[in-house]
Amino acid sequence: MLYKTRLASLVLACAMTTAASAQDFQLSSTSISEGAQLASSYVFAGFGCEGGNQSPQLSWSGAPEGTKSFAITAYDPDAPTGSGWWHWNTVNIPASVNSVELGASGTGAMPTGAVEITNDYGSAGFGGACPPPGEVHRYIFTVHALAVERLELPATPSNALVGFMIHANTIQKAQITAVYNR
Repeated sequence: MLYKTRLASLVLACAMTTAASAQDFQLSSTSISEGAQLASSYVFAGFGCEGGNQSPQLSWSGAPEGTKSFAITAYDPDAPTGSGWWHWNTVNIPASVNSVELGASGTGAMPTGAVEITNDYGSAGFGGACPPPGEVHRYIFTVHALAVERLELPATPSNALVGFMIHANTIQKAQITAVYNR
């Protein structure tokens, strides 16, 4: 019985430490907010949508010890594809960076060393929201603190492979989930 009590205490202590450290790593934005509707600036220009297709401003703080780089993803789990929709996948952002500016994607303004992967629209960088008419979709913007300086990827990796490599090397992540409907 003593063993079970000590084990339960250890598990609880680990859970509390993980929760506390996870709260330290935070994502914020002047462009998007948790649960809020995306502005037209962040909507795709095409596929029946009329938007600015601009990447949002993102800032993060409290990166965990051991962070060697960051990755940014924007994912729509509600897309009617069977596998969701990757709107943005950027890797190899140096650990010294803690933000990306409004509209940085696709303009040459991403941090030095960052690699923007081809999104599910077929172009490198950010691709805005564009759900089917009448549907509300979630857009999960995530910054991943990674344990490696660079993800070693082939020249034209699939988003599934990039997602696998990001998740395999993530120490912690911070998220903002916005929504959009038309």
